[in-house]
Amino acid sequence: MRIVIVGGVAGGMSCAARARRLDESAEIIVLERGAHVSFANCGLPYYVGGEIADPQALLVQTPESLRAALALDVRPGNEVIALDASARTVTVRSADGLEEIGFDALVLSPGASAFVPPIPGVDSPRVRTLRTVEDAMALREKVTAGARRAVVLGAGFIGIEAAEALAAQGLEVSVVELAPQPLPPVEPELAWLVSEELRALGIDLHVGVAAISIQHGADADTVVLADGTQLAADLVVMSVGVRPDTAIFEEAGVACERGAMIVDSHGRTSIPNIWAVGDATLSVDPITGARRPVALAGPANRAGRLVADDILRPEIAREIPQPVGTAIVRVGSLTAALTGANRTVLDAAGTRYRTLHLHANQHAGYFPGASQIHLVVHLDAESGRLLGAQAVGAEGVDKRIDVLATAIRAGMTAEDLIDLDLAYSPPYGQAKDAVNLTGMVGENVLNGTLDLWYADDFDDVMGTALVLDVRRDDEWATGHLPGALHIPHTELRERIDEVHGLADGRPVRVMCASGVRSAIAHRVLTQAGVDSASLSGGILTLRAVLGARGVDILEAEGALQRA
Repeated sequence: MRIVIVGGVAGGMSCAARARRLDESAEIIVLERGAHVSFANCGLPYYVGGEIADPQALLVQTPESLRAALALDVRPGNEVIALDASARTVTVRSADGLEEIGFDALVLSPGASAFVPPIPGVDSPRVRTLRTVEDAMALREKVTAGARRAVVLGAGFIGIEAAEALAAQGLEVSVVELAPQPLPPVEPELAWLVSEELRALGIDLHVGVAAISIQHGADADTVVLADGTQLAADLVVMSVGVRPDTAIFEEAGVACERGAMIVDSHGRTSIPNIWAVGDATLSVDPITGARRPVALAGPANRAGRLVADDILRPEIAREIPQPVGTAIVRVGSLTAALTGANRTVLDAAGTRYRTLHLHANQHAGYFPGASQIHLVVHLDAESGRLLGAQAVGAEGVDKRIDVLATAIRAGMTAEDLIDLDLAYSPPYGQAKDAVNLTGMVGENVLNGTLDLWYADDFDDVMGTALVLDVRRDDEWATGHLPGALHIPHTELRERIDEVHGLADGRPVRVMCASGVRSAIAHRVLTQAGVDSASLSGGILTLRAVLGARGVDILEAEGALQRA
């Protein structure tokens, strides 16, 4: 059998390696248009920033090592320019000219190409994408050659990593993002923390605005934004998204949707004997059922392995799992990570859900170095099934998101999270880990023990309810809502009549720093006959949601209505 694989790196090379392990007799040809068939594309920003010093470290395998270890015929510099599905051939262009190669099984792993918007001046030699080893080396050369100012267009994961890397090399860095925040898939209250960290790194952040042109200059370019801002740049990193690289295959009859190849649960395309994996395929969201590409290395690697199984032993091949989209990025001293669905996806699908905000420590509070993990978690409003989770923090984010990603894959509910038996020692966690606490809060919300109000409802609450702040006096002095009633939660039981009197029939909306004490106060108020709800995530979340507006709203002097 001859298996031809178009594209290496994650999905293609995973498929080739698995196919060889399953069948020593198969002829396996890997056609890669680039110079490198197996490289660590996720490591590229760290080479630009100097943390990875040797570019050879980015090369996971070479054609020679793959030939020696797995007897693979790997051909870099070979670009597939045509597919004849009926004849089972691909036409390949290389330095030696054109060649037609037949196949018994064809695996398409072309990946995605960096999207370059058609703005005037984008053809400047100072403009680079960051998708290949050559891209990274070119950017690194510009840095070492003395570049002082960089503009990064796009604040997705790669854009943020590139900006951080360039700032670490001492460049003045500006980031431009059309969305109203960096890391658009991240919930706004967590993205605000990312924004603040980027500014702390000295990065100039422009959100909610587009670049409309790049003006070429003798010594530097000028990136012009839609609001009139002009940013001088010795280099420009284009990181505004990717597009599936499928035009050739769609023209040959492979069914596509919005440019991505449609595959079944075993990676089979619409044409017999042709499979597809990776960034250029449509995946089904296991939470909402929406169909979208997932441009992540992990799912591509796993899909490649399973496609090889389907080609060579279809009778026992497992289905390709639907990726939940788990991703993580470092931003200065913080880590941001997400898994599953966010609000935008859930709202688009019409899913009924409840959102939880938690600010639990990553390890025991009494052990030195404790810091908060800021969590946003979405649960199905009826079943309590975990739908999505995101976190930002200095430490411990990766561990919690990985646990929650596993819980989503397993279909776990809030109650199941309570019962997870997670590793505990003071330097590593808490006896009630952040994941367990998520389950406890979720269970309370779902069964009615805890009612929540949200920072997004701030304006409505201020106009219709009595806000009760149950923090300590010193916390109140650092900033509080105008018109709020301040009663520390330890005094609430003795002063419940004050609440009744000042509420005068209005609902009471309770708040504290993170939501723990306000939940306690809520139980006191509810059992005293008060219409009460606790602010999800407390003032920590409120500040993040209000953002810059919070500076004008939160008062930081004398206690109002403090008896």
